[in-house]
Amino acid sequence: MGARVKLETVHVTNFRSAEDSEEFKIGPITCLVGKNEAGKSAILLALAALNPHNATPAVFDKERDYPRRSLTQYQQKHPDGDAIAIKTTWRLQKEELEEIDAAVGAKVVTSHVVTVSRRYGKAIEIDVKLAIEPALEFLYVKFALDESERAVLAAVKTTTELIDALPTVTSPTAKHQELQAFLAANGSVTTQVQKLILKMLPKFMYFSSYDRMEGAIQIEHTRTLITNGQIANDTNRGIRLFVEFLAYAGVSIADITGIATYETFDAKLQAASNNITDQILEYWTQNPDLSVIVKVEQARPGDPAPLNAGTVARARINNSLHRVDTPFSERSAGFVWFFSFLVKFAQVKDDASPVVLLLDEPGLTLHGKAQADLLRFFKEKLATHHQLVYSTHSPFMVPADDLASVRIVQDQVELKGQRRVPLGTKVRDDILTRDPDTLFPLQGALGYEISQSLFVGKNTLLVEGPGEILYFQVLSDTLRRKGRTGLDPRWTICPAGGIDKIRPFVALFSGNALNVAVLSDQAAGDKRKVEDMKRSQVLKAGHFYTMADFLARAEADIEDMFEPELFVSILNDCYALDGLNKLTVDKLKAADKSTERLVKQAEAAFRVMGEPIPMFDHFSPAAWLIRNPKVLDGKSTAITHTLDRAEKVFATYNQLL
Repeated sequence: MGARVKLETVHVTNFRSAEDSEEFKIGPITCLVGKNEAGKSAILLALAALNPHNATPAVFDKERDYPRRSLTQYQQKHPDGDAIAIKTTWRLQKEELEEIDAAVGAKVVTSHVVTVSRRYGKAIEIDVKLAIEPALEFLYVKFALDESERAVLAAVKTTTELIDALPTVTSPTAKHQELQAFLAANGSVTTQVQKLILKMLPKFMYFSSYDRMEGAIQIEHTRTLITNGQIANDTNRGIRLFVEFLAYAGVSIADITGIATYETFDAKLQAASNNITDQILEYWTQNPDLSVIVKVEQARPGDPAPLNAGTVARARINNSLHRVDTPFSERSAGFVWFFSFLVKFAQVKDDASPVVLLLDEPGLTLHGKAQADLLRFFKEKLATHHQLVYSTHSPFMVPADDLASVRIVQDQVELKGQRRVPLGTKVRDDILTRDPDTLFPLQGALGYEISQSLFVGKNTLLVEGPGEILYFQVLSDTLRRKGRTGLDPRWTICPAGGIDKIRPFVALFSGNALNVAVLSDQAAGDKRKVEDMKRSQVLKAGHFYTMADFLARAEADIEDMFEPELFVSILNDCYALDGLNKLTVDKLKAADKSTERLVKQAEAAFRVMGEPIPMFDHFSPAAWLIRNPKVLDGKSTAITHTLDRAEKVFATYNQLL
């Protein structure tokens, strides 16, 4: 699909609550954020009526749409003509400019940007900057006028004047007559360019949260609605969507009544079912066990009218997990909406001419995760071919990774003394506002995004606390300096706060499809917790280890990677221990003989030291070591054994990448 004219700015005026929205920019995807009754729907409906798609016809109706409080002053406010409801700017692409040049002449169109607007009761107005002289020259060359034939038209300065002048030529030549006939059929160069641009403009298709497909239709009744033109009525939205669904699936109403053989008909129905199922499951991750079934059968007299007579087409949803199929209408509101939206979009997704899609509160009934699926659908399927403008007040529908596409919609008022004067709906490109209700979806989206990304990465290694992060850093750097295996930098190390917090932590971030692994300390009383964690499916198999696993002990902390004499040396230097307070390996072991854990022994030793020695904490030795990494550069047995243990730990986790 080639490049197409792009919508760049929108300015809605004199339409419902949008008396003057102010001009705002439009991108490939534009998200209108605002609280209820802010005027988001008004903006979308105004766009829908600019150049409506046949599937969603819309018009500007003065009595219905002009701001009600000013309707009686309409004539006074607009003495020179009908009010402008919407003004937009569009950018022509290279291919479109070449098409125009071929039709009216090179360099006739002098700007890539054109203005398209619409007034109440009027057709589209297109304003494009043109150079008329090259347009006249193009026509004279096109019809091969010689000098004498041009001379009688020397006073002509515009193609409009040319149209008026040609019939007055005293002795017109055959070329004059051909040129006159061409202009009579095609109009002035301005008219010709406007017609070309109008053909290039995308149509606007509007879809709201209330557009939901019926689960079943009566064929004969539906054919009558189509014949009488009533299928387009708002009251028949659900039936119309079902008809569109059948057409998209390749089984039209005419096919249902016209296909003579059962096998042909059944094959089409199965193909339709498979096609729409594939579409649904690609972006509906809430339940992968669903499939769509289309059935056409004779009505049963006990069903409600009009489904109790004639032929009935039904959409049913099969759940392979529970081995049951249910009527489409009995599915969740979110599923019904998503299905209906896919059917609507299917009408235009393969069109040679793109449309601008206008979605009013899409996915309002969807779960937050399903709304994320919908945003992914917007980016991957819609924005590649169609511009999209949608409104929302849901945090999950705000693209936190692309806030530049967000527009704030507010119904503003101005205080004049004690009186509140309405200014109407305003749309702002910047997202700064003091209204907390308007900001809430943005705050919610950013809060969710931060909670999903703060401290964590695609590959996240959970440890007990910040001390472990420092130990890992200094040990890994030392190993790499020595040409050995350190922790792969693709790991993001994150403190979880203890074994009890690991499971809820992993559950909180599991929606991000992260590769999560855990290294935990293990005390004597943690055995049951560790076994439960390993049995649970919250982590992949082989992604949970304790230091006790690496050291083949019943209990261990990260500090137990260090040889006791090295750990004692770090403690003495960190806390400036000397004299009677200076620690040795024997003193450390004697402080608490009930455990091999160096941390517990250190805690016991520090408790009897007294003032001014501070109490032992986990973080200080790690912080000291990160500032004094050269301690690990020696070649002593204690350092070698410590680095051997660290390398074993790092190699184990690197294999999980």
